Amino acid sequence: MNVLWIYAHPEQRSLNGALRAEGLRALAADGHAVRESDLYAMDFKPVVEAADFHRASCERLFVGAEQERAYRTGKLADDIRAEQDKLAWADTLVLQFPLWWFGPPAILKGWFDRVLVQGFAFGVRDAEGRTRRYGDGGLAGRRALVVTSVGARASSFGPRGIHGALDEVLWPVLHGTLWYTGMAPLRPYVVHSADRATPAEADAHAAALADRLRGLPGEQPLAYRHEAGTDYDADLVLHADRAPGRVGLGAHVVPPRA
Repeated sequence: MNVLWIYAHPEQRSLNGALRAEGLRALAADGHAVRESDLYAMDFKPVVEAADFHRASCERLFVGAEQERAYRTGKLADDIRAEQDKLAWADTLVLQFPLWWFGPPAILKGWFDRVLVQGFAFGVRDAEGRTRRYGDGGLAGRRALVVTSVGARASSFGPRGIHGALDEVLWPVLHGTLWYTGMAPLRPYVVHSADRATPAEADAHAAALADRLRGLPGEQPLAYRHEAGTDYDADLVLHADRAPGRVGLGAHVVPPRA
């Protein structure tokens, strides 16, 4: 595999730092090629602004259109183009971050905003002019693994836990970002009670992540429904015979066969 590891944690000596180090070691030991973006160490700029596009005009900034123009003409900022080059090289993406306020740190959200631009990751069309998204798109053919840590205990993210089901908490990243752009998300690797982990527990979490990574080449992605399949009508609403009676996010996941 060609693996791009995106690391979004400000402390190298943290549990996340230990997970990252062991994960990179395991991938290298298995012969995979790895490139990395350590966003805090890079001081990656998370804010979209006009300077990203080297635009001559002072007219109103339409971000999506300006992203696509700059991408097509090679005028995106150098740091954006460097990250896109890494993505073009990779067939597997690892996104590692602590879950803060039910989402990734701002620096990773900014990486999404600035790197996954219109015309590159989304807003692309097929030969018939149809927009490619949700299982297709500019990053189709890649798989993605989220590695995240949470402070809460596992039970509180359970089916009736106060924080909600973790697959739904991570829905904006898994479905709304990765799947939308064509990447196939894998089941996330989650460490609960991360801020209370003992050194022995941290070592066990790192070893478990290494085991998970060793099996990554054969792992099946989450069974999200494809927009371009037969599940949705022209208004992008599930047909009545798909997940009948169900509403909410879970309806957009293909149930396992009995």
